[in-house]
Formats: sequence, structure tokens, C-alpha cells
Amino acid sequence: ADLEGQVYLMLANEVIHTCLPDAVTVAEDVSGMPTMCLPVADGGFGFDYRLAMAVSDVLIKFLKEVPDHNWDIGHLVHTLTNRRAKEKWIAYAESHDQSIVGDKTIAFWLMDQEMYNGMSLKESPMPSLAIDRGLALHKILRLIVLGLGGDGYMNFMGNEFGHPEWVDFPRQQNGWSHHLCRRRWDLADDDLLRYKFFQTFDELMHALENRFQWLSSEHQLITVLNGADKVIAFERGDLLFVVNLHPTQSFENYQIGMSWEEQVQIVLDSDEVRFGGQCRLEGGHATPFQPAGKTATAPSSCMLYLPARTIQVLVKTSLLDGGIRIWLSKDFLKLHKVENPRDLSLAR
Repeated sequence: ADLEGQVYLMLANEVIHTCLPDAVTVAEDVSGMPTMCLPVADGGFGFDYRLAMAVSDVLIKFLKEVPDHNWDIGHLVHTLTNRRAKEKWIAYAESHDQSIVGDKTIAFWLMDQEMYNGMSLKESPMPSLAIDRGLALHKILRLIVLGLGGDGYMNFMGNEFGHPEWVDFPRQQNGWSHHLCRRRWDLADDDLLRYKFFQTFDELMHALENRFQWLSSEHQLITVLNGADKVIAFERGDLLFVVNLHPTQSFENYQIGMSWEEQVQIVLDSDEVRFGGQCRLEGGHATPFQPAGKTATAPSSCMLYLPARTIQVLVKTSLLDGGIRIWLSKDFLKLHKVENPRDLSLAR
């Protein structure tokens, strides 16, 4: 071991946290080094978090080398949950490594050249098979990483909406070109392009975490892991995540184990129309699912419809009582010339 290097990291973290108590430090380490996130006073390196670097490697390997129907979801779940207790991890589906020239982002691995000619709602009202697959899996992979991957989430700019180009800074090899030294934010803002579906889903999954804050919860329980059906179900905090990664098979009345002996309700699903989906789970948003008895792995359960290539998130109905409270600033009301906030309604 490089003792001088270790002592340097301990000293650096001690100085940072002493001078800037609100600062957060993150370790980029692939060795699994013990004590990385222990305080210096306890003999650790003093980092607040470490990166879950194996997750993106597994996802890219699946996309590059393994047909969808052969995905080893047991290996995927193991990679997402393989961390020490009390050690905080930052998970990510992809990073800058996949966004530089010479590699491909998840969106590019999924859709490839179709990203250039198949994303227009005007020219291609019905998505091609490649685009349909890309829309579905891009959303699933990001939410399952946010849900099960750790205590924080990282995204490289533009990947949240499936940016179609690499990043390449000016250098001698490209003739000092600035052409790819950019992010095309306009793509996600264009109502005629499907990039908006990625962007909207990303915003809503983070809004959901902001409300229920499962990243800070210690409760995590895998209740279903069926390799043949490609079905994963897990609890994180107060939420139940249910994933069907099967490329073609949907399931009706699928029994999903859960800890809570009370009714649950869908609060987010990747198949919603606003995310470019087929709206096959709409009924679950309005109608709660009743408890359906215990399973081999959980004291209670619910019976769900699981469309192929979808992820749905459910919550105890009791936590939805009273609806959502929204605060509007005086500046917002004045800007939009609203005299009475009660006259406003939420658009869906």
C-alpha cells in the first residue's frame, strides 16, 4: 500500500471538512479499499461518499455483448447492492467516459443511427423498434440505478435526455474544432422530438425522490428476483419499485411481495404517455392495489400487471392522503398576473 498517498488523502479530507464543514468529498476508487468513507478520527480516509463504478460497466457490457433476453438480472442486482453497510455510495448509469469520442452513451448503444432520423414525432409518428426499445430501457436503467444503486446519484450533462453526440474538446487531432465542444440543450426543449420524453422522465423521477427521499433511507429489501421472467421488485424507503425487463413478455396478476399490509398505488411509471410510453398502467394511478397475502419472501403482497420493458413505482396510499402541498412565491404570482392562487390548476 502507498502509505504516503493514504496519509495525504486523510489530511486533505481533514483540511476540507475543517475549513468547509458543508463540503462533500467523493472517492473515485475501483479497489474496494476499506475505511474509505470512515472519518479520519476513526482511522478512515474521511471521504463522504465513494463512486459505485462497477454499475455503469455492467450496464454497458449488457448493451454491447448480451442480447436482452439473456440479461443476468441477478448479476445486475448484485452489482447495484454490493456495498458495505453504512458506507455511502454515489451510483450512476453512465459517466463522462461514455460521452467522449471513441465510446458510446447508453442512448447511443440502444438506438445508434436511429437517433439521427427516428426521434422526430412529425416525420416518424410511430417509433421504430430501435427507438421504442431505446425509450423503454433508457428510462428503466436510470430509475433502477437511482432506486437501488446507493445513497446518491450522478449524471453527466446531457445524458439525462439521451444527447446524440459525443463531447470532443478542441485539440490538434480534430483540427482544433469546437463543433462537438457543446451540449445540445435545445433538443430536449423541442416538442417535436422524442428527447423531451427522456428529459421529462428524468425530472419526474428526481421529483419523486425529492418528495419521498429514499436515498437517505436505510430500508432496502429485494422481494422478487426472477431470472426467467426478468422481473425485479424491491423496497427502498417507503416505495416499492417493480421492474419487468423481459423484452416481449408481459404478465398479468403477478404477485409482488412487500412489507406493508396495506394498499399501494402507482405514483410513477415509465409507460406513461408523457414519457413516450403506451399508457398500459394508467389504471394503477387512480385505483389502489389491495394486499394479497404473504409470499415466501415477504409478509404481504399485491397483484400487478407488468408490461414488458417497464418500471413502476408504488407507495402506500396512506402516504398520499392530503394530496400535494405547493408553495408559490409572490414573484411567481406577480409574473403570471395571478391574483388568487386558488384559481390555478395543475396540468398533467
